[in-house]
Amino acid sequence: MVIGAGPGGEVLADRAAHAGLSVAVVEDGAVGGACSYTACVPSKALLRPGAALASARAVDGARQSVTGPPEPEAVLARRDRFTGRGDDSGQAAWLTAAGATLVRGRGQLDGERRVRVTAAHGATRLLRAGQAVVLATGSEPVMPDIDGLDRIGVWTSERATTADAVPDRLVVVGGGVVACETATAWRSLGAEVTLLVRGRALLPDWEPCAGEEVARGLTGLGISVRFGVSALAVARDADTGEVSVTTDDGGVLRCDELLVAVGRRPRTAGLGLEDVVPGHPASAPAGHPASAPAGHPASAPAGLPVDDTGRVTSVPGGWLYAIGDVSGRAHLTHLAKYQARACAAALAARAAGRAAAGGPWQPGAANAARTAAAQAVFTLPEVASVGLTERAARRAGFTVRTAEYRTDDVAGAALHADGYRGHAKLVVDAERHVVLGCTLTGPMATELIHTATVAIAGEVPLDRLWHAVPAFPTVSEIWLRLLETYGL
Repeated sequence: MVIGAGPGGEVLADRAAHAGLSVAVVEDGAVGGACSYTACVPSKALLRPGAALASARAVDGARQSVTGPPEPEAVLARRDRFTGRGDDSGQAAWLTAAGATLVRGRGQLDGERRVRVTAAHGATRLLRAGQAVVLATGSEPVMPDIDGLDRIGVWTSERATTADAVPDRLVVVGGGVVACETATAWRSLGAEVTLLVRGRALLPDWEPCAGEEVARGLTGLGISVRFGVSALAVARDADTGEVSVTTDDGGVLRCDELLVAVGRRPRTAGLGLEDVVPGHPASAPAGHPASAPAGHPASAPAGLPVDDTGRVTSVPGGWLYAIGDVSGRAHLTHLAKYQARACAAALAARAAGRAAAGGPWQPGAANAARTAAAQAVFTLPEVASVGLTERAARRAGFTVRTAEYRTDDVAGAALHADGYRGHAKLVVDAERHVVLGCTLTGPMATELIHTATVAIAGEVPLDRLWHAVPAFPTVSEIWLRLLETYGL
């Protein structure tokens, strides 16, 4: 039984059903989850038109044909074609065709292998799982403690990707991936955007070069990026709808909408975990906004502790599993699907009385979620990373060497775009001579990063990577330059 029909829950149900298990999926929202309707898909649909125009403007001979900015109504309509405006009938039909039983309602644990489902009209039913219950409930926005925030109809990431009109003035609170992407998208559609960042850098968990390049890009788009500034209080004028934002530097900003994007936390509230997970605290009711102490949280709270098969390690009997955001690992759709594939393989093996192939790099183990998690940010410029930053690698005890190179100096980059600007950084385990991490900035960074993902997941020695010769003239020659800089 799976609680949650987002990307992870869907994939797990499909894989488990194809492995011969009977599967029920409990969902009280839209099948497909936030990724399909309010996160990954709509945000990239909003970002793509501006990126396409920027790409054309970067090539002499093409830029002369670009006569204006993106057309907002067409951009929003295209986004709606991808999301169906929340209509999940197609994905629900796919889930059923995959062999799973879809149960509409809110699922709550009611003891070992039992789930109580409350339908929208209030009726309840008790379901029992023969093998396991898998939590795939995703995450929810964290709301900072700002006076008045709960009274003005603030935008969260969900509203920022589904709005039907472009606000004239938008203030964004936050400096992470969601804040940077949404600021880029709405600025490209004509909004005047101000970004309030409590810290001194964007993307603080990344290599410094990533945040620096994104800050440069946002400023180049005309976005006002204000570092070291926090919102203290907000209010909306009842007559005009204008929002006032009082900041801790004594200023007051005026805007039409306020977007809060300071992080997300695993969605564990209302699941009944306090009754089945030893030491788990009682949670607020499901759907209650997650709040943080005054200011902006440095990171989202941890989720449920799981092993690489997805099994919750603190629950006796080994019947409870968690995948995706709720597992506390990286909040990324592709990793939720990856965990789902591993978890389904482990469940099928255990249901058949076999030991799960849960060792490193086995089908039933999602260990790459800890060592080779790729991230892509679709700002202008794009930034992408995989594996460990230099700081994280040193903290983990590795003997580290790094190599850095300006992607601008690669012939393929100069041909790709006039004035191409980009940076590449490689983090290497100097004892084993394998790649631990990679960060790329610039056009095509989100596509180029997969090479690094393969190198890290495959633990490919640098002297073997030397023989993976990139085609000329492509931006991928950055790999040759990095290896030359390293000393091969």
